[in-house]
Amino acid sequence: MPTQSQVRRLLARGLDYEQAGNRLGIPAGQAFLIATGLPADGGDTLTTEEQYRPGMTQASSQHLVNPAAVNPTGKPAVRAWLRNRAGGDAQMQRAARSRGT
Repeated sequence: MPTQSQVRRLLARGLDYEQAGNRLGIPAGQAFLIATGLPADGGDTLTTEEQYRPGMTQASSQHLVNPAAVNPTGKPAVRAWLRNRAGGDAQMQRAARSRGT
């Protein structure tokens, strides 16, 4: 687990949270949490003191939460595997024939 000083050091070098997270092998929202001690979802109302703690961004941090998912079914190899599985399953073949298009 990266330390607060590691994350802050990367931020001081000019990296943003996405870049710092990539370097440290963690999601951007986790890098934000480590650096600031606050969740990146922005769900809490921040005090003035919290708004100016080290590592805080002046813009919303919501974009750091829930990185885009990778859908493995979108890969050609997975589609081919599914096609082969369905093609080799008699019950699936009967169901497909009964539905038409």
